[in-house]
Formats: sequence, structure tokens, C-alpha cells
Amino acid sequence: MTVVIFAVVALAVLGLLVLVHRWLWIRLVRDTTRPGGAWRRAGTVLAFALPALAVAALTAGRAGAPFWLQRAVSWPGFMWLAVLLYLTLAMLVAEPARALLLRRSPRQPPEPTLPAAPAPDAPAEAAPAAIRSAAPGPAPQSPAGLGSAAAAVPAGAEGSPAASRGAAPGPAPQSPAGLGSAAAAVPAGAGLDGAAPAASAGSGGAAPAVPGFDGAASAGLPGLGARSDAVAGAGAEPQVREGAGRGTAPQAPTDTPVGGDAEAGEPARRGTAEAAAPAPAHDSAVAAGAAGVTPAAGGGPGAGDGMSRRRFVARVVGGAAVAAAAGTVGYGTYGVLRGPRVKRVTVPLAKLPRAAHGFRIAVVSDVHLGPILGRAHTARIVDTVNRTQPDLIAIVGDLVDGNVHDLGPAAEPLRGLRARHGSYFVTGNHEYFSGAQQWIDHVRELGLTPLENARRPLPLFDLAGVNDVQGESEGHGPDFEAALGDRDRSRAAVLLAHQPIVIHDAVRHGVDLQLSGHTHGGQLWPGNYLAELANPTVAGLERYGDTQLYVSRGAGAWGPPVRVGAPSDITVVELASYQA
Repeated sequence: MTVVIFAVVALAVLGLLVLVHRWLWIRLVRDTTRPGGAWRRAGTVLAFALPALAVAALTAGRAGAPFWLQRAVSWPGFMWLAVLLYLTLAMLVAEPARALLLRRSPRQPPEPTLPAAPAPDAPAEAAPAAIRSAAPGPAPQSPAGLGSAAAAVPAGAEGSPAASRGAAPGPAPQSPAGLGSAAAAVPAGAGLDGAAPAASAGSGGAAPAVPGFDGAASAGLPGLGARSDAVAGAGAEPQVREGAGRGTAPQAPTDTPVGGDAEAGEPARRGTAEAAAPAPAHDSAVAAGAAGVTPAAGGGPGAGDGMSRRRFVARVVGGAAVAAAAGTVGYGTYGVLRGPRVKRVTVPLAKLPRAAHGFRIAVVSDVHLGPILGRAHTARIVDTVNRTQPDLIAIVGDLVDGNVHDLGPAAEPLRGLRARHGSYFVTGNHEYFSGAQQWIDHVRELGLTPLENARRPLPLFDLAGVNDVQGESEGHGPDFEAALGDRDRSRAAVLLAHQPIVIHDAVRHGVDLQLSGHTHGGQLWPGNYLAELANPTVAGLERYGDTQLYVSRGAGAWGPPVRVGAPSDITVVELASYQA
């Protein structure tokens, strides 16, 4: 049953890691790079290579891989795990900002205003009044300015105004200023079947009957003030869009291609642009309407700008997240590699005699010598401990992550530890992963005294040590009766035990102070919240009944050589007597 639960948990964790890596690839690679580009290919390769290195770093030691291979995969693999944690947190924090920035799209520019030119032979107020009029009657003459609109229909084309002028007497129609751009969209030779644009009254002449327009529509352009997208085909009313100022522009038919005939339409558009200078966005909208295409929000250029803006936002957000994660991991790595700092704690004990007041115990835990932290790290720890001039040194487990053959040279500086009452060692859970007995024998060779469920009476108090609970799998778990069962309880007792969870056994056996490690203080924030779920105390000094528990954050790091929110330390516990 235990194997099944472990397999299910492992698969769940693996699935979560796959989803996280895919999400990060989407946000940091796909959204920020061009398809097929070198950066996208490189990011995709890293998205597969980095998690593979992380798995190799986690499994190489237990799989019995050569030590050189363990060192090769451990640095990039473990460092990626730390970067992955803070990169994921940074991207989660940045996700609302990213969504907000993408929602605030640029505003659509207002429809341009086209200035109206008054007719030379009519009052200025006549044109708008006639345009607003939808009453049936004789076809009115168009005001000045419609010439540019008519110019868009080339002479000689079927249904053109030129042919109409040959059949209908009267002066040539005048076009209202500002309507040229709309009419210019009508290409040469376009079949404007059965529809004729209505002219504005007030010019004094008859409007030409333009073949190709609906005759019913020429009697006053019903719906002239309403907006529409395109002129319908044969037999339908022409729909018009309101122009700026006092003129209106008929829309091009839906079957007319955008831009029309370049040779026929370009002069009219150019002439109108010189006369009224309409905004390019307006011309684009008219042209799009002529083609029966609904323009995207923001106009033609807006579509391209939207993609560029999306990529820009993705790069800014992703870059900020990467910088935050890299800075956090970099600072945490520096804190580990520079060596632990000294922390001093005073612990009063009721049974401690006056002569033991000020007794100093240097507590070292969780050094984790291995493929990353080696001999240089051990030497820094030894130098730091010796500078404190302790009376006793206690190494409370998880000294190594590997076997003596690979890590014996890294542990060699421990020979230099100096304390008046000696140096003592108890096993942690990691010693049992590589073979605890070989390390018990080796540390004895280095001058340390292993306490395997044993007690050492000192002149002023009793010092005891128990094996780690991980040893139960080998039949060498903690045995409190062997270590504390027959002692004199009138004397103060200090217990070395790797994991804080045995505190309740210590309370039952009358221990005054338990010194532990194991938690690393969480090592990587917010890991301290997870550590709280599995340990009674994560770091620091706490009291349980008559027993006090002190938990060190450790002098090294497991996995990534990174600590965030839980700096490494060597704690000097100074015992205090109530009698002093």
C-alpha cells in the first residue's frame, strides 16, 4: 500500500511539473518569440533539457552514477529547480498585470471630419437642408462638389454620368465637397445596376439620370442621413455614410473590389484628398466597406499593432519575472557559498549547576556535503566553529549526501575541530540513504564521538544522542530507553536528535534541552510553511512542557545550494543556570 501511495504521489508531482513547464514555455518562449526563430528553438530545447537535468540530479546519486557525472548534472539540475520555483511564483504574480495591460488596447481614432464647401451658386444653408430632405419630387440638382464623386465613374463606361448627360438636358452636376473619397471607390465599369445617386436641391438644374442606379432611389435618396456599410446590388437602395461637415458620401457596392480601378479611381481620390484632406483611417474604412469587409477594431494598422503590442507586453512581463527569479536565486546562492553565520542563543536550564553557567555548545546541522558542497565548504564551517571557542561541538545529522569513497576527502577538514569537551555526532536521515555505518566509523576516525542511542555523562550535565528515525528501516532507529532510561534525573540532560518530531519522547524521558536540525528553516521560501506541517518547530527555541527544543536552520543546503528566507547558521547555545 505504501508503494502505491508513493507511486501516485510521484505521478501527481511529475504531472504538475509537466504542466508548469508547458505554461512557462508558452509565456516565456511562444509569446515572446517569432515562430521558427532561433530564440524560439533555443527556448524549446531548454524547456526539455533543464527538467531532464533536474531529474538526473535528483536520481544520479541513488542510482550509483559515477561521482563526476553527479557533479556534472547537479549544478544545472538543482539550480534549475530553484529558478523554477521563483520563476513560477514571479509569473503568477505578473499574470494579472499582463492581463490588464492586454485589455487596455489603444482607443479607436475618431471618424475624421471632412470640411464642406458651399455651392458657388447657392446659399451655404441650402445644401444641408436639401440633403436632409427625403420628400419625393423631381430630381434635384446636386450641389457643388459632386463633380469629384462623378469623376470616379469613367466616361464611356456603361451607366456612367457622361452617358447620362448626353441623354438628359441640363448643366453638369456639381459634387458636394468632401464626398469625393467615397465616390472614388467606385471602379470603372462597375455595374451600378438600377441605382442613381440622388442630388441635393438648390443648384438650379436637373439632376442627371445615371444609368446603373435604381431609378427609385434617385428621387431624393431616402435614408440619406443614416449610416450603412455598403451599397447593395441591382434593385437595392444605395446606402450612404454620413460625411463630416455638410456632405454625405454614398458607399460603394458590396461587390466592388477594394480600391476599384486604379487608373480611374486614383485621380478622383487624389483630387479629393487635396480638396478635403480626409484622414487615412476614414478612407480605409470606406474601402473596407466597399469590399464587404468589416475592419478590425482600431483600423487596418491596429491589427498589426495589436500583435506587436501583445509581444511587447509578454517580453516586458517575462523579462521582469526572469530578472526577479534570477536575482533571488543569485542572492540565495551567495548566502550559502559564503558560509554560515554565527547565531547565539541563551537557554536557561533549571537543573543546571552554577558551575555550568555560560557553557557553550556549537550546534552544526545539515551540512550536506555532496556533489556541490565539498571540502572548501567544510573548511569554512570548521574555521567558523573554532573561532567561537566552544566548550562542546554537536553535529546533529545530515552531514553528507553520498558515500565515504566519494566524500571522504570533503569531510577531512573535520579533523580540525577543537572544543574543550570534544565533538559529538548523531546520524540524520541522509546518512542512511548512503550507508550510515560507514559514516559512523569514518567520523570516529576524524576525531568525533558518535552517540548511537547512547549517553555521555559530563562533569556538569548528561549529554545523550539517539539515531535518526530513518534508521528504523534498518533496525537502528532511536532508542530512548537505551540513551536515557537509567540516568539520574536530578542532573540536567541535553539530547542530540536530528529530527524535531521526537520531542515528545524527550519530554517523557525528562530531557531539559533537545538540539535538532533537519528542517533547514524551510530553506526556500515559502517552504517554511510546508515544513511547519511536518515538524513541531521549524527553527528557533520553543518549550514543550519542561523540555526546551532548539532547531537549527543548518550550515549547508540540500539540493540547490540556495537559501531564501532561511539563512544558514552555526548556533552557539549558551547554557544559563538559574542559580547563577
